[in-house]
Amino acid sequence: MELNTALEEISHAESLEALQALKVRYLGRNGLLTQAMKTLGQLSPEERRERGRTLNEWKERLEKALEAREATLKEQALQRRLEEESVDVTLPGLAFPSGGLHLTSLILGELLRIFRRMGFSVVEGPEVESEFFNFDALNMPEWHPARDMQDTFWVEFRGEPSFTIQGPFGERVNELGGAVLRTHTSGMQIRYMIQHTPPFRIVVPGRVFRYEETDASHEAMFHQLEGLVVGEGITMADLKGAIAELARGLFGKEGKARFQPTFFPFVEPGVQFAMWWPEREKWLELGGAGMVHPYLFKVVDDYRERLGLPRAYQGVTGWAFGMGVERLAILRYGIPDIRYFYQNRLSFLKQFKG
Repeated sequence: MELNTALEEISHAESLEALQALKVRYLGRNGLLTQAMKTLGQLSPEERRERGRTLNEWKERLEKALEAREATLKEQALQRRLEEESVDVTLPGLAFPSGGLHLTSLILGELLRIFRRMGFSVVEGPEVESEFFNFDALNMPEWHPARDMQDTFWVEFRGEPSFTIQGPFGERVNELGGAVLRTHTSGMQIRYMIQHTPPFRIVVPGRVFRYEETDASHEAMFHQLEGLVVGEGITMADLKGAIAELARGLFGKEGKARFQPTFFPFVEPGVQFAMWWPEREKWLELGGAGMVHPYLFKVVDDYRERLGLPRAYQGVTGWAFGMGVERLAILRYGIPDIRYFYQNRLSFLKQFKG
């Protein structure tokens, strides 16, 4: 064994694994220096002393060389790791993806803020509705042709024959008809009037359902916003003023509204309303409205009387409107297909997130 050769090999070891191999080779149980130590017993006392001293010096120098090289290799490994993991604080940060409100929620929130500024309260109603509140009480009895305009999802409660559709005060209304997924939010007009006495101003946001084939302009589920105002001396002028204020809230101070006569069974007279969009210089047809039909007030008072409540809707007038939330978004942003709203198309949704 040559000490200088061993020291040179240790000083040139390129890794901790190679260094460990050299340590085993020279100082291990069967290493070269260990084997040399085992031969000392074959020497004379004088030779053993001299040879033992030399071998001990070699062992000490080898151990120091191994420790020094190990420290150097570890320092080099740490430096490489720091270089690999170093962070350039001058680089721009990573933009992590974030969620946001759905386009429908954004439009609905905008509409509700406008009506709250006008003093309206926001109320909600059940999505599973009785045939009475969804149709009959809105002047659409079973034989009325207006029912044909709304293909309906009828609901069956399997295994629960005693399931009840509740009225405004929790009363059973099963005997007044079957259960449907509401086709419009207008049923909440009747529910609210039974529970409250005028004057009041409310808007009703919510999902509605139509049983129809889907295409670019039709979807089985969408959102509506219903409005109802009842009190003494309420006129079409009040309705026109509210819709005009909505137009200004949506499209700026130059926004305005126009009415065109039409028919809805629950208002008389009825109108379609459009809003002027100054930026695009075009009219947007957005919904229907009109004066609350006297039949609805009679239905409400009759219902209240059955519940032992005083009649409250004689001598009052009111107006109501309804509009599609997605329709406003489609017209405002030029969206070509209503199905994009609920297909979880991130390429579409992330354009509008709030």
